Amino acid sequence: MNRMRKKTVLRAAAATTAALLTATACATQRGQEDKGTTAGGACKGQQTTGITDKTIKLGGIYPLSGPASAYGTISEGVEAYFKYVNDKGGIDGRKVEFVVRDDGYQPPKAVEEARRLVEREKVFAVFQTLGTPSTAAVWDYLNQQKVPQPFVATGASIWGTDDKHPWTIGWQPNYVAEARVYAKYLKDTKPKAKVAALYQNDDFGKDLLGGFEKAVAGSGIKVVAKESYEVTDPSVSAQMANLARSKADVLLNITTPKFGSQALAADAKNTKWDPLHIVNNVSSSAAVLKPVGFKNVQGVVSATYFKDPADPQWADDPEIKAYRKAMRKYAPDADPANQFNAYGWAVASSLHQALAAMKCPTREGLRDAVRNLKEVKAGMLLPGVTLATGPDDAFPIETMQLMRFKGERWSLFGQPVDTRKEFGPITH
Repeated sequence: MNRMRKKTVLRAAAATTAALLTATACATQRGQEDKGTTAGGACKGQQTTGITDKTIKLGGIYPLSGPASAYGTISEGVEAYFKYVNDKGGIDGRKVEFVVRDDGYQPPKAVEEARRLVEREKVFAVFQTLGTPSTAAVWDYLNQQKVPQPFVATGASIWGTDDKHPWTIGWQPNYVAEARVYAKYLKDTKPKAKVAALYQNDDFGKDLLGGFEKAVAGSGIKVVAKESYEVTDPSVSAQMANLARSKADVLLNITTPKFGSQALAADAKNTKWDPLHIVNNVSSSAAVLKPVGFKNVQGVVSATYFKDPADPQWADDPEIKAYRKAMRKYAPDADPANQFNAYGWAVASSLHQALAAMKCPTREGLRDAVRNLKEVKAGMLLPGVTLATGPDDAFPIETMQLMRFKGERWSLFGQPVDTRKEFGPITH
């Protein structure tokens, strides 16, 4: 992420949190009563709020309502995983309590819910804030309070390049890494591609598009048209019509689910324009494609890093079997084939690994554990994809594999692309 874009994120976050910081000034002045409990022994002085010998209390903030509500079901996959683990004895003997709050994909509401989780619920960590705007709105507060914010549900590269928020870290491949995978694919298969890009006009959309433009710079691939939309827009039909006039042979669809469906539908409807359609991972769920009609999205390309529960190649996979059984038991109204549910399971199991690796059962222990992952495997991740972080690398996952939609499901193709090795580190 370039410095200008990083400053934009921080300015937006500062504007959103200004009222919060004023409101919490009095609470901060109260001093000791808000500091929670601390550990003794070798972990002396470290925070133990939200964790005991028998329990861990976690909070999550999701858009259960609003324009990005399709993501809300991620929380069901997370909850199913924790209930499954609790029935097996918990994490190192500790049962997990997961408190879910709804921010409607609105940053000011995310701030309100973060305060509720920290100050009222007294959670150990705010695990999963969803969306770049919401996460940017709350990370100043959580870092000031020294509350871990692990594995945020957004791929903005700033979560791994910023060095002033040690309590916050991403999980999924960042948008720049994802963009690099698409750029490599086009360089290998369509080296003279003319690309039209539809993108969400926020740091999510700009991050992925900027990463793509940087990755194709100097090649024969050109971005010939760009159209943005706001999350408050009713549709993207006008933008899609404008992009079609470019006669580009590739459409790069950088959207959240609601608008992803609209863009896919608009592309299918326009029989005079037939570009290779690349849809970003966050809108690749079958739940996004199904309303368009599977027959209308054949050949669409995306990238992933975890197993698709609808893919028959994983039918006998032990993790998929455990996932399906747990979803039926703990979330009977949720669709196990929905990739967002599988995402929730995958990220929860990744947090399990980090919690189990803590040297101290404290907030500081979790903060350090998520930044010291050594090729950690999680059952829902694709073969070849591991969690790895260190002093100079705050991006847990940077490997993805391409997939193409065939019939009624995604089909993996090619080999996993380790963007660390392929393109080098992502810098500020």
